[in-house]
Amino acid sequence: MSTPSSFTLLVGAALPEAAAQAFAGSPFGPFEVQRCADTTEAVANAQRTGIDALLIAVDPDDALGDDVARVAADVATLVIVPATDRETVIAWWQRGAQEVLTSETLSDAGLPERVRAAIERKRHEREGRKSYATDLETGLPHQQQLIEHMSHLIALRERQPSPMALLVLRVEGLATTRVRLGESAAHVLRRKIAVRLRAGVRASDVVAALADDCFAILLGAMLASADAVRVGAKLQTAMLEPFQVAGTDVAVATALGIGQYPDDGNQPDALLRRAVGLAASAPAQGRIGHANVAEGGVTGAANDE
Repeated sequence: MSTPSSFTLLVGAALPEAAAQAFAGSPFGPFEVQRCADTTEAVANAQRTGIDALLIAVDPDDALGDDVARVAADVATLVIVPATDRETVIAWWQRGAQEVLTSETLSDAGLPERVRAAIERKRHEREGRKSYATDLETGLPHQQQLIEHMSHLIALRERQPSPMALLVLRVEGLATTRVRLGESAAHVLRRKIAVRLRAGVRASDVVAALADDCFAILLGAMLASADAVRVGAKLQTAMLEPFQVAGTDVAVATALGIGQYPDDGNQPDALLRRAVGLAASAPAQGRIGHANVAEGGVTGAANDE
């Protein structure tokens, strides 16, 4: 892992001259300190690329809490509070702050070291997320990345409510393909299923791999809740077309579950449980018994590569 030649620190708090000098000569830098007029400006600017750390002064009931949480997902965030009582510290930790400080800390000669430590912890956290964020076989995001994206969209809806839905497709036929045609063929089938699902939704929608035989589709923008049912039916119809795998027509069956925001929940975990539970209990459509038999009159799809 390479080390940047310098670190950009965005400051939305009154920074004493002693602190500015400490950053300028710190062996834990070099730091490029960029000052903002206030916390609101600093949080807004922190969402641009190239920012390594954010140092801001906040109030216990700061209305910017959700905005800070979104920034803290990617940027090492240090917040300055009037008093570091237990409830305040835990509240800002839960919003993603790496450090919770008091204004007296700004005069501490060790502040640059704490900022650098926060930057390194955040960097390792991001690298860790990458290691499990993607299903290597299909190239689709995993469950955790899906949940993070849902959390971001739900946070935005606190200001501008609009419907959203999570679709889960349980796929039958992968195990049969693995037995009949081998492990490699099953991997190819999963990739082709992923390609067909992505082709069946908008570029702004998110397709994710939840498990070997389970996929999720996040519809982030809908005009009405009925759109989710329509899209789900469209995807199930697309799955009726057999896949060409190892020179053989392979058919799968799918069961659909839908979690609607906000009717079925206003948190990612609740929507996911709802959709997965419905997909697990719904009857699968498209395959006859346990054999990969194509539906009569259905031809192979041309967009699975």
